[in-house]
Amino acid sequence: MREWSIDRLDGRLLELLDREPRIGVLEASRRLGVARGTVQARLDRLRGAGVIRGLGPDVDPAAIGYPVTAFATLEIRQGQGPRVRDHLRAVPEVLELHTITGQGDMLCRLVARSTADLQRVIDRVVGFEGILRSSTAIVMENPVPLRVMPLVRRASGLDEEEPGGTGKGE
Repeated sequence: MREWSIDRLDGRLLELLDREPRIGVLEASRRLGVARGTVQARLDRLRGAGVIRGLGPDVDPAAIGYPVTAFATLEIRQGQGPRVRDHLRAVPEVLELHTITGQGDMLCRLVARSTADLQRVIDRVVGFEGILRSSTAIVMENPVPLRVMPLVRRASGLDEEEPGGTGKGE
């Protein structure tokens, strides 16, 4: 994916969508003080560039019965990366997988129904011949949840315009 540059209008539109994901194009244009066609064109461009990746529901795993989160660092047998990736894609409790540098080869975010259930998930994750070793850390608290809006404000120049911040994700 190529680097993308956003301007202040893009930033304001993204902030509005962050605060009110169900807002329509017409209402967004009214609030931003620009033409409906401008908002639609900006949305199309942002989606096409991969800046906006989806408008689906933001589901909280804890709210659907998976309150335990952990990160597992995996050391992979040389040449087994593609097979391990396929294996991990098949485990529903693996929410993310990253290849990394440092201590280990892959880092995955896992969820479980309880700490006892986490053992089942870990056993399923590491019970694959391509994984040599693992180390797991259980999340105790998440004081800064995943957020992107501060980056949007910085990239669009909005953080220079208005001190502080508005909306969720700040």
